[in-house]
Amino acid sequence: MQFRDLKKQYSVLKDEMDQAILDVVASSAYVMGPKIKEMENAFAEYVGVKHCIACNSGTDALLLALKAWDVKPGDAVFVPSFTFFASAEVIAMQGATPVFVDVDSETFNMDVRDLLYKIEHTIKAGELKPKAIIAVDLFGLPADFKMIRAIADRFHLYVLEDAAQGFGGRIGEHKACAFGDISTTSFFPAKPVGCYGDGGAVFTNNDEWAALIDSFHIHGKGSDRYDNVRIGMNSRLDSLQAAILLVKLKAFKAYELEDVNKVAARYTEKLHDVVKTPVVPKGFYSSWAQYTIQVPNKEVRTKLQEALKANDIPTAIYYPIPMHRQTAFSYLDPKTNQCPVSDHLADTVLSLPIHPYLSEEDQDLICNIIKIAFNS
Repeated sequence: MQFRDLKKQYSVLKDEMDQAILDVVASSAYVMGPKIKEMENAFAEYVGVKHCIACNSGTDALLLALKAWDVKPGDAVFVPSFTFFASAEVIAMQGATPVFVDVDSETFNMDVRDLLYKIEHTIKAGELKPKAIIAVDLFGLPADFKMIRAIADRFHLYVLEDAAQGFGGRIGEHKACAFGDISTTSFFPAKPVGCYGDGGAVFTNNDEWAALIDSFHIHGKGSDRYDNVRIGMNSRLDSLQAAILLVKLKAFKAYELEDVNKVAARYTEKLHDVVKTPVVPKGFYSSWAQYTIQVPNKEVRTKLQEALKANDIPTAIYYPIPMHRQTAFSYLDPKTNQCPVSDHLADTVLSLPIHPYLSEEDQDLICNIIKIAFNS
């Protein structure tokens, strides 16, 4: 059994995928070819924003957003502790200081109460200037952007939506990648819409920031590629990946997003009285990058993983070490960055296989093994 079955997906999309790849190879327009603009336009239209700038990873997408805002040493950027390392890594890469915010135990997303506390504490300390909030759409569920936006406006902060896992999620009729002043996503293969390598994109309605990001991601180019007006980086998505993403976006819109939600709903129906299942608040819609349950403690989790592994069922722990406990951030004041919910989740979460092609038979096997493990 596959955790996220990319082989099955390819078998379904094979004819269209093969043709898309061969068309790029035949064109020899491998770098910044016409497929890039076609892909950017398609993703911008889907999300409902003016600009999509493709780049070579979700990490670079975050970094490009911070560069557009001139985030620098002395700035504080508020970011969840319970997330992937890149969400905070890019802050330090700019020389700024990450301030870690705890998460809600039900949604796994940024706890707005702790966000407000951490901002006020930072202002009171007077050593850093609050500059931006990075709100992560963890596991496919958009963060509470209504409250985050209200707090950001109160303190005049930028909002960066890290939708690396959130593409396809919604709040009401509004889609992920449209909630931030700038939003980003990742096209890593296992993401809701993934390419066949690394890839990412930046989304915004701001013309000035879009122009800056477009410059930064190609060596700080000006009006000509040999006219470099600022120090930039080499972060281009290649044309093959753009062609792959166009095929995958079509399938994602047609049936994959709906089908993965059916899988998630079936998990919840079968497991809600056995383990703590994920919560999707009213009015929210998840793209289910992960289906993550909670168990009582680390020992129970280990026992459950072993039972599933014995039946060739893969699982994953996202994330065993919260950001505020990462060695790379040991220079930060631990008193300022306490996140007890993140600590607890690190010991109790477990992600199960989920993808649009997961059969009911395989899902029943997974659920039955979990039920047996908890009844033994």
